[in-house]
Amino acid sequence: MNELILDVNGLKKSYVTPVENLVIFEDLDLQVFKGESVVIAGKSGSGKSTLLNIIGGLDHSDSGSVIMNGCDISKLKESELTAFRQKVLGFVFQFHHLLKDFTALENIFLPAYMAGMSKKNAMEKARALLADVGLSERASHLPAELSGGERQRVAVARALINDPQIVLADEPTGNLDPENAVLIGELLFNITRQYQKTLIMVTHDMNLAKKGSVRYFLENKKLNRE
Repeated sequence: MNELILDVNGLKKSYVTPVENLVIFEDLDLQVFKGESVVIAGKSGSGKSTLLNIIGGLDHSDSGSVIMNGCDISKLKESELTAFRQKVLGFVFQFHHLLKDFTALENIFLPAYMAGMSKKNAMEKARALLADVGLSERASHLPAELSGGERQRVAVARALINDPQIVLADEPTGNLDPENAVLIGELLFNITRQYQKTLIMVTHDMNLAKKGSVRYFLENKKLNRE
């Protein structure tokens, strides 16, 4: 039987504006099983990134629960949540968020080193991941010396360095040209499968969405499975 790794129940998120209480989504449920590649598609402004941020503990819901590995993350203190994210989650954002003064290799290495891995082991693992994303020859290059697609490849490798159970990808191809968008999309699906990770991705790219093993569409405040 498949292992339930994420159980989202009755989630509601709204924002208070000067003119209204804007409900982003409500009564939202989502179950994700270990090893799945789940894609949540929807138009810009539908709340996809907000949902992913709540799942990742980067934002809070108004009500409902997010239970990951049997842990209700909404009940964790901030320090506990930080440690939980570091251990369980890997993030790939639309904008790579690489440290501009560090090389490609160092950007991948740092999260593992900061998590307590020895410098030697962290560097070895970073080099292996850099090879897996096809950038061994770019190890010493700074982000400014890399193309947009290359920077996002580094970000994918960085997301895997701490051996997370779940990789969360927020519009990972949204800032790339069409050719690189296809390449990065394929890389994400392939490398998370290779490393036996669960992938949860949000995107407005329907061609990319079709590659997921499970697909949802977020529209009119509701999440519907295709």
